[in-house]
Amino acid sequence: MNDKTQRYFLELSYKGSPFHGWQVQQNAFTVQECLEKALSTYFRTPITILGSGRTDTGVHATQQVCHFDLTGEELGENFIKAINAILPKEIAILGIRKVIPEAHARFNAIKRSYFYRIVFSKNPFLQDLSWQLFQQPDVDAMNEAAKILLEYEDFECFSKVHTEVKHFRCTIYTAYWELKEEQLLFHITANRFLRGMVRSIVGTLLEVGMGHRPIDDLHHIIASKDRTQAGKAAPAKGLFLSQIEYRTPIYLD
Repeated sequence: MNDKTQRYFLELSYKGSPFHGWQVQQNAFTVQECLEKALSTYFRTPITILGSGRTDTGVHATQQVCHFDLTGEELGENFIKAINAILPKEIAILGIRKVIPEAHARFNAIKRSYFYRIVFSKNPFLQDLSWQLFQQPDVDAMNEAAKILLEYEDFECFSKVHTEVKHFRCTIYTAYWELKEEQLLFHITANRFLRGMVRSIVGTLLEVGMGHRPIDDLHHIIASKDRTQAGKAAPAKGLFLSQIEYRTPIYLD
């Protein structure tokens, strides 16, 4: 990075329904591709971004963070309004901040949070943003099972197979369910997540809540390191990346 290059952290949200996930792929419509094209159009120079992490096809984000470098250019007074006008309606830029040159949207993130939304009655406004169930599970049992997650670090049993990771260790800080205004929400925060991990956990905990597994089964599932022992993954449409936390100080403003 030369003396005239400035790194920025960009905060955004998106509805994941029309996208094949975050990361650029051949012959697929992704959030990263849309954002890079919009930034490149605005600045009239190729812009590459790097996100705090990937989200899978159909997964949403109330907060995602990425970084990009800009050389010899100014943002302009109406940058956020202008870039939002270029982007499709499913993506919104929330803010932008200057950061130190070595700041990294992925590697400097220390905590990531997700929530999963379940509804119990038909709601036309949440069809693409929740999973509808027709039977209410035992929330207390699911919360007891969720506590077991905090006792472990290796979560290979909840990871998609054939993923390119060096290890399956994650530190989970919080994991709990809450009933809120006719919705059932699962909240989870960890230092990192494996591909498909949250949806697999949700599906497994729901099997406990529906009485199909005992609470202590979580111990056996995690110890097995076998994806086939865990429950079926919950649908992507109910999952939201909700918060990224960073080591400080990395911001310049």
